[in-house]
Amino acid sequence: MRVVHFTRKPRPFGNFSIEIYFGIIREKLNNRVSIEVVQSRYLSNGLIKRIYNSIEAALHQKDVNHVLGDATYLSIFLKKRKTITTFLDCNVLAASRGIKYLVIKLFWFNIPVLRSGFITSISEATKQELIKYTGCPSEKIRVIYVSISEKFKKCEKSFDSGLPSILQVGTAPNKNISRLVEAIRDIPCRLTIIGKVDDGLKAKLKIYNIQHLIEESRLTEDEIIEHYHKCDIVSFVSTYEGFGMPIIEANAIGRCVITGNTTSMPEVAADAACIVDPFSISQINLGLKKIINDYEYRNELISNGYKNAKRFDKRVIAEQFFNLYQEVYQQSKN
Repeated sequence: MRVVHFTRKPRPFGNFSIEIYFGIIREKLNNRVSIEVVQSRYLSNGLIKRIYNSIEAALHQKDVNHVLGDATYLSIFLKKRKTITTFLDCNVLAASRGIKYLVIKLFWFNIPVLRSGFITSISEATKQELIKYTGCPSEKIRVIYVSISEKFKKCEKSFDSGLPSILQVGTAPNKNISRLVEAIRDIPCRLTIIGKVDDGLKAKLKIYNIQHLIEESRLTEDEIIEHYHKCDIVSFVSTYEGFGMPIIEANAIGRCVITGNTTSMPEVAADAACIVDPFSISQINLGLKKIINDYEYRNELISNGYKNAKRFDKRVIAEQFFNLYQEVYQQSKN
């Protein structure tokens, strides 16, 4: 059985985690199935480049075609019975209007759903959104959670309650950094932001005199992990997430997490994070202060985090993909 992973050409300041995720799956299945990676030649910009990327994908089909994440449009010319498409979230639809909404819905959602034998989503929340937006039958969608690298492992650190270090991974609009900055303006802390930050946010950090470090270059996995090791709290108070890998990454390392109560985040975090309304600056503020000031609460979050991370064991998740690949392969032969 030959499997091909079709993936996007990554942007310099894109998602930091999803490529790592599928790399883990390939590594775990290395001795059981042959998986080839076909990365799109061009960034997903403009009609001509997207058509080229789609035709290129069609020329590299194997026994099982798996379209990963943001490149869902690549499924348009693939053989339906051999194709699986993974959806990370539906945030782009929630944020779009008018003609843009209709185009994205058609080429990144409706057509890929129709052109795929199976769909996988990375959370139950994403599955329900796919059903809402596309009318995809529930039985066609398999929820397969995200696993994290084994490099994210327990690393104890004394909590600095006097000047805690807060880590923010990602800077897309849904990451809600502006509200986070408002929430910490009266909290003595150091803030590290991984991702590209606009001038407006930089100015706000300066006005509020918040000690900060901004890592704008694309970091290696080891460099990202080093930031987790150095921090006291991981902030992930997004307004929207398809999954939320930093929650589990922080759980595995042993860092307190504060996250939002919307979409997939409560599903992923369970009882291993301080869960707040991400639209409420005061709730974010109070949640951070509770973590900083309540020793027993901090220890409870950390202890629960180690347990929660086990739900996303890469061996279990790789086995789910292997079983799905076998199912698609057998059906395509009939």
